[in-house]
This record gives sequence, C-alpha cells and structure tokens, in this order.
Amino acid sequence: MTDPLILTLALDEEAQGFFERERRRLFPPERNMIPAHLSLFHKLPGEEIATVSDRLSNVADRTSPLPLDVTGVMFLGRGSAYRVEGADEVRNELAAGWQNWLTPQDRQGFRCHVTVQNKVTGAEAKRTFTALQESFAPFSATGIGFDLWHYRGGPWEAAGHFPFQGAPT
Repeated sequence: MTDPLILTLALDEEAQGFFERERRRLFPPERNMIPAHLSLFHKLPGEEIATVSDRLSNVADRTSPLPLDVTGVMFLGRGSAYRVEGADEVRNELAAGWQNWLTPQDRQGFRCHVTVQNKVTGAEAKRTFTALQESFAPFSATGIGFDLWHYRGGPWEAAGHFPFQGAPT
C-alpha cells in the first residue's frame, strides 16, 4: 500500500514565517517534525497521486491568490491554533471531486487553522491559549498555492507544489 498524501494550503512568506516562529516557540521540540501548515486534507490515497496532482494543477491554474483572515486563537485541548478564514470555497471545490476518497476526519466540518502547539499537558495548553488570546491581534495573510506531501510516519516528504496562477481579483 502506498503512503497517504496530505494537502496543505501554501501561505505567503510573512504569514508562514509568523506561524513557523510560533510553532518553534510553543511546540514540544521532540514532536515538531513538520513545518507550520494549514491542512486542507489529512489523508488522500497515495496510489492516486497522479490524479490528485492533475486536479490540483487544474484548480491552481485558475485560482487567484486567496485573501485570508487570521481571526483568533483556538483551544485544542492539548494545544492551540490560529483560526483562519477564507479557504473554505477552494477546499469545498476539491472535496466535491474527492468524496469517495475522504476519510471521516476529512468529511467532518472543516475548521481552518494553523496549529502552533499540540501534545502538551492540559495546564500548559491552557496557559498558552490564554497568553495567545491576550496578545492576539487579527491580521491578513494570503494563500498562494497547494502543497502536497507524502506521509511517511514522521517528517513529511514534499510531493508537489501548485502555485495559484489565476488573475488577482
């Protein structure tokens, strides 16, 4: 069986840098094996990589950079994430063509976010969440494409980058 694929939304350099710095600061170092990311799909079939890549290329070619809003902080129970708005439409378009492949996790309601802390104690998670909430100020970001990854059980392996090519709106 082929390793599954993970699809993330590529972010502009400034936003990616911010989330990456937060993740390095807050995530347990021994568990921080992947970059900060905004997951669109957690498990697509690896044996369908050619079909997935063709669809991503097609959608990316006609999608303009996505204006995103980082609107708040989410408590995850054992960590925290930043809530992001603006990616639902493109994610729904992709999901409509992949219904037969979607796992229960990817079929449930999409909560667009970037996790910056996970797998810590409940007390540490609450302290972090409170601190992030107190210092949070909304900001804008831009989705600039799709990043496809092979999941190999540890660090992810890049499987493709699909930049948005549509004319800005």
